[in-house]
Amino acid sequence: MTPTATTTATIPTFDDAVARYEPVIGLETHVELGTTSKMFCGCSTAFGAEPNTQVCPTCLGLPGSLPVVNEAAVRFAVMIGLALNCSISPWCRFARKNYFYPDMPKNFQISQYDEPLCENGWLDVEADGKIHRVGITRVHMEEDTGKSLHVGGATGRIHGATHSLVDYNRAGIPLVEIVTEPDIRSPEVARAYVDELRELCRALTVSDVRMEQGSLRCDANVSLRPRTAPGEPAAPYGTRSETKNLNSLRSVERAVRHEIVRQATRLDAGLKVVQETRHFDEASGTTSAGRSKEEATDYRYFPEPDLTPLALTHEYVDAVRATIPELPAQRRARLAADHGFTPADIVNMRNAGVLDLVEETVAAGATAEAARKWWLNELARRAADAGVPPIGLAIGPFDVARITEMIADGELTDALARTVITGVLAGEGTPDEVVAGRGLKIVSDDGALAEAVDKVIAAQPAIADKVRGGKLNAVGPLVGAVMKAMKGQADPGTVRKLLLERLGQ
Repeated sequence: MTPTATTTATIPTFDDAVARYEPVIGLETHVELGTTSKMFCGCSTAFGAEPNTQVCPTCLGLPGSLPVVNEAAVRFAVMIGLALNCSISPWCRFARKNYFYPDMPKNFQISQYDEPLCENGWLDVEADGKIHRVGITRVHMEEDTGKSLHVGGATGRIHGATHSLVDYNRAGIPLVEIVTEPDIRSPEVARAYVDELRELCRALTVSDVRMEQGSLRCDANVSLRPRTAPGEPAAPYGTRSETKNLNSLRSVERAVRHEIVRQATRLDAGLKVVQETRHFDEASGTTSAGRSKEEATDYRYFPEPDLTPLALTHEYVDAVRATIPELPAQRRARLAADHGFTPADIVNMRNAGVLDLVEETVAAGATAEAARKWWLNELARRAADAGVPPIGLAIGPFDVARITEMIADGELTDALARTVITGVLAGEGTPDEVVAGRGLKIVSDDGALAEAVDKVIAAQPAIADKVRGGKLNAVGPLVGAVMKAMKGQADPGTVRKLLLERLGQ
């Protein structure tokens, strides 16, 4: 049984824990590659199929079946390695990693051990207003396991379940595992690293990196060591725990924070930190013990006898390098230089799923600020209400650029523009067709506008007298009344100016 801290031990605050102990954090991230077939066979990798319908003798590990390496998976892994500034090994091979779980149909996993595909890289991430360089130890290829479903318990885990089901559709899907150096020193940097890695893989189009579907999963290795005075040598690393299968950015940060406080509590109580795997509970924000952590020798690695080594030529690697697109850090720098977007603007647009759409709208003729405003606010809200991503809306960058042009030309107000958007989304045609069909252009007839202004002044003499007396802020209700009379088809600035002129201001 894993020893626990005594119930009388004082639990430090997070700030107190990190003041006395230095967190040492390394992350292992599994990314499912977006190939159409599995790592070593031709079975489909499509997500969401009926259980055990995308399997064959090879991915089920039946006698006599032989694996064949998926070239697309190798190419994607090389792209990730290059984007992470890694050295690409000219010669590497697969190994068998032996362990016995129900979701491992062969009772071993084909992985890589001491001869990985990519080594010695780095990724810069921004957190706390600073750039942190995180070393990449290795990027290696392997196959995913199946998926166990534990039925009958309250937590979805095996403890308390009445029975378990196994779906082998996921078994054999190509993975890369990206292992960092223990360079991370805070939960915020851990989260920022996973976020940046996700965006990098998305930019490379090697994976959909949908954490909620398990196509990106993170294991967090956390240990503590006493802080030392400036100039003194750092203390040795402490014993680490590994919190498995974190499936959201928030979970990564919360799990690391909890582990720091939990381990500090044990150390303060004079107890040891046990090297073990742990599970994170989303509801409570805490981790619980899993199993004791294996060492490499426990897996009895040996070279995979059914696969020849991979020998990648310089020409192959250079050809892959030539396909790498603009990476997220490069894009952020360009957007800031070309359009004046702040880092916060870029994060907000990216999180809303509109960054590409904003760029395309600017390319279609809109100003950067107008494109950002309409996609980030009005259109992102419409997409959320419809339950679709913004790119799934029935309005495109050219439509939005045309709407912003009409606003700039004084043909539409923002309120009228929202009505035009409603019409375009309803399938009524282009922005110009919606404006014509609904009669939405701002009224340019000075006589009609002047008549509406005079009627409003006559209808609200008390407010008109306040404005005449110098209370200019009181003109607001009059502007609203005129806009209502004009059915929104007037420019508010023009209406305000005309009201003030009529009232002697």
